[in-house]
Amino acid sequence: MKDPTLFQLLSRGMETTLRNLNPWWRGEALLGLPPVRRWAFEPMQRHLREGTVPCVVLRGPRQIGKTTLLNQLIAAELAAGMAPKRMLRLQFDELPELRRLSMPLVELVRWFEENVAGKTMNQAANEGAPFLVFLDEVQNLEDWAPQLKHLLDIGRVRAVVTGSSALRIEAGRDSLAGRIRTLEMGPLLLREIGQVRGLGALEAALPDNGLTPLKGKETWLDLRASGERQSELRRLVFAAFSERGAYPYAHVNPAEPWESLAEHLTETVVRRAIQHDLRLGPRGQKRDESLLAEVFRLGCTYIGQSPSQSSYLAELQRSLRANLGWQRVLAYLRFLDATLLLRLIEPLELRLKRKRGAPKLCLCDHALRAAWLRETIPLTPAGLLAAPHLHDLAGRIAESVVGYFFKSIYGLGVHHFPERAAEPEVDFILTVGEQRIPVEVKYRRRIEHADTRGLRAFMDKAHYNAPSACW
Repeated sequence: MKDPTLFQLLSRGMETTLRNLNPWWRGEALLGLPPVRRWAFEPMQRHLREGTVPCVVLRGPRQIGKTTLLNQLIAAELAAGMAPKRMLRLQFDELPELRRLSMPLVELVRWFEENVAGKTMNQAANEGAPFLVFLDEVQNLEDWAPQLKHLLDIGRVRAVVTGSSALRIEAGRDSLAGRIRTLEMGPLLLREIGQVRGLGALEAALPDNGLTPLKGKETWLDLRASGERQSELRRLVFAAFSERGAYPYAHVNPAEPWESLAEHLTETVVRRAIQHDLRLGPRGQKRDESLLAEVFRLGCTYIGQSPSQSSYLAELQRSLRANLGWQRVLAYLRFLDATLLLRLIEPLELRLKRKRGAPKLCLCDHALRAAWLRETIPLTPAGLLAAPHLHDLAGRIAESVVGYFFKSIYGLGVHHFPERAAEPEVDFILTVGEQRIPVEVKYRRRIEHADTRGLRAFMDKAHYNAPSACW
């Protein structure tokens, strides 16, 4: 017999919303899904079907296609013969009544058992057909991780989780230790831009086979050879990236004027994060929206750089006319890092020395900078030839693009190496196991021997364990 208490909590409106989120229960297909599947589709599908852990987590900033990918996974499972009533999708920014439930996730799955599946989680698992649960933007649900742990352990469900807050997703890892695999997806890769725009398919240079290949010199030589082999198509795709950035919306709608695209990115990505995702802190304490916006502006201004504390404080005092402490500013930088819009690349700490230097700022997409600051910087050789005064800034943007990409490779250690008394700066230090790989980013027509001084100095020190480098 159905639990009347639960049904009192589930209003008719909420039940309608749940059924509309899962139209396959009515035999309806998901319509309007794009034909291009982002790179994370294949590893997520593989882990969903046969992975050694019952849950795969996809995190990334807003509007980069997480919900679309989740729906593509559902459509693929239906096409492969999955029983529709084995799958439950919950979207946690569309269920405001969840706060009325004491354990929303557990109770909604219980409702699903009784009203849709017609069997319990345990019964379905015993029959070799466990429930598939898709949880979109799960960071909006408090205490989601312990509830999901209950479903994974007791109900033996398989789950896909998406979220746009690295901080809140990471907070659940302790509860779910040994039960999840995490992937991080940023804006479109160049090869995905080529596919979305119909320009052609660039080949993937780094297959999903772990980080170990990065330790070998051959991998980096293969990357260079791949770029040279596909140079014509790569330049064409890069021109589209230079002009419009890498958000899917920008390339699905290539004819939309830049002014309209910039407004869309500002409202749906940046302001949404500032006004919604970061508005409330611990215990409901409100954060300063104007300070968040100004700190993000500084992140755009100092893209690819590591400004000092005094630089931040002087700029903020000038713009906000307020005396602020560094710890508060740093906390707001970390809030923005948690949205994955801006990544903080910390200085490398070696031999237990105290870290020296500030974090390097890497933005998820240069189009956000262009939209927020209303300043477009060309990245193509032709564009920079016409605006030579922008060369240095274009180089900073290139450094930011590389740093954000490295940071999105889950499990890869990424730091920068600030200039020290007897040691020159290195843009990035990658760490795989015990081995380090120094990386220098030079975005210019010609590379001189002097440009590799930092790499050579780093590699010359045996205790850094860096047998090879990349630039």
